Amino acid sequence: MSTAPPPTRLTPDDLLAMPNEKDYELVDGQLVERFMGNVASWTSFELAVMLREFVKQSDLGWVLNSEAGYRCFADDPGRVRKPDVSFIRKGRLPGEQLARGYDTIAPDLAVEVVSPRDLVYRLDQKIGEYLQAGVKLVWEINPDSRLATIHRADGSTSRIHEDDLLVGEDVLPGFSCRLGNLFLPPAEAGK
Repeated sequence: MSTAPPPTRLTPDDLLAMPNEKDYELVDGQLVERFMGNVASWTSFELAVMLREFVKQSDLGWVLNSEAGYRCFADDPGRVRKPDVSFIRKGRLPGEQLARGYDTIAPDLAVEVVSPRDLVYRLDQKIGEYLQAGVKLVWEINPDSRLATIHRADGSTSRIHEDDLLVGEDVLPGFSCRLGNLFLPPAEAGK
């Protein structure tokens, strides 16, 4: 009887050393490929630009894109997750410096933009991991349905439509934008 050897368990350092590490997260020591279509990429970029301008005006902290990774999970310190957009409030990073690799604190805001190949249960799992790690606010944005689900640290959720305002609540007080401003015009979205 032959048995297969157990899969090699990768570390965050292994992931950082990969030439295409931006395309992967690390869960249970295994690579998880990230799939982001162009519509989702455009949506996350639009939001990142809006957030960056808002944060920069008041020197509130750091807005990071989908290549930024976090190792902030108490149940698995080797797990690396990469939200599509994230924000870390000033005063939380050691020495006010971003990590050369992956930050070990949870961001204050994590944004997941739904892509065509995202699986609902995996997205739900990821959002749950963020909240358990201490993320205060998670925005789940769906360009296809033109909706967003807001997940809060207290366990409450709400859903907004494209004509509603996406609001920074107590994480980014004063920030708001019409959700529909993040989406391609309907005629362009299906091309």
